[in-house]
Amino acid sequence: MRCIPYKNGFVIPVEWEKREAKGHCLCTHEGMVSSRGEGLHWLNAAMLDTIGATQEIKQCLKSAPCTIVNTQWRSIEAWVAYLEHKKQGKKRVHLLALGDVGSTVLTALKLLGGDCIETLGIYDVNENVCQRWESELNQAAYPWAYDTLPNVEILTEETLFDCDMFVFCASKGIPPLDSKVQDVRMAQFEANRGIVSQFAKKAAIKRFQGIFAVVSDPVDPLCREAFFASNVNESGDFIGAGLLPEQIKGYGLGVMNARAAYYAKRDEQFASFLTEGRAFGPHGSDLVIANSISNYDDELSKALTTLAVEANLRTRELGFKPYIAPAISSAAISLLLTLRGEWHYSSVFLGGVYMGCRNRVTSQGAEIETLPLPDDLYKRLEKAYTRLEELL
Repeated sequence: MRCIPYKNGFVIPVEWEKREAKGHCLCTHEGMVSSRGEGLHWLNAAMLDTIGATQEIKQCLKSAPCTIVNTQWRSIEAWVAYLEHKKQGKKRVHLLALGDVGSTVLTALKLLGGDCIETLGIYDVNENVCQRWESELNQAAYPWAYDTLPNVEILTEETLFDCDMFVFCASKGIPPLDSKVQDVRMAQFEANRGIVSQFAKKAAIKRFQGIFAVVSDPVDPLCREAFFASNVNESGDFIGAGLLPEQIKGYGLGVMNARAAYYAKRDEQFASFLTEGRAFGPHGSDLVIANSISNYDDELSKALTTLAVEANLRTRELGFKPYIAPAISSAAISLLLTLRGEWHYSSVFLGGVYMGCRNRVTSQGAEIETLPLPDDLYKRLEKAYTRLEELL
């Protein structure tokens, strides 16, 4: 492997199977550039430290930002052109479906996104719903500063992907409050996979270049469904001509992190999470909460994980659907952090599986947080990763 200079740093070309590797990402550890390719081990600095690299790669990483570019997806020249001409400034964000979750996400983005959102486009099968939210939210304004908040615009289905970020909030098949279903998110998979596939195919046809943000449950399997749906032909053969795996991001982990923080504030034994903790994995029963990376306690971490996983059930027991915290923490706040290029929680493509972790979007590509993970913690991540693989 070699480093090729361009005006923003270096690109490191690799040739990895499209189904198992991103098109491009920021290289933050020399161990990422190996014949092993990408995978869950990218989250673990202790494992990456055991993988060597050439002296050239080491030197490039010390001197300038390095981007791994997969020539299975695009040529080196095409990647350089892409990296050198990324759009700067405020972004156009389009939302699909304005149910409980979608309308809450929309309201939060309207109120909080003035610094990074140019316009908010909305589309719903019910035209009256669109009219209602366009008029209501465009009548929400600061006095004498009427352009401070982003304007809300009604879209047609044909203009859904004329944007920088598409937010998928469509959902059906949500179990009723009196349902005995324990993992509500997975109960929605069969109902929602067809919808996300439909719009992923539309995105591919439109040659969409922005972020395809999945908010509907279960985000991790739906992300992979969107990736494959956009990259297969009518016969179901994978041809790799649709969305890049890194264009698709799942927004479900933010609320699980926030729920862990909620309980950590209420119980001193979990307090370390507030300054040292992390969240990993899917938005559901295979969630992994770590009370601390440097002082990991397996028993405490699993107890806090259980509290976070079951928090939605506590809300349902009160007679309410638990959508407000997810719409704000997992979606609106995390989407805004993504647009701003700041650290956030979302699901990213790692070796063919969408796995939730701390990451951010940079001008050189996605940056995934890599930490030296304790063995007991990494075993939990492996179990969650394997369970996600089994769903495929």
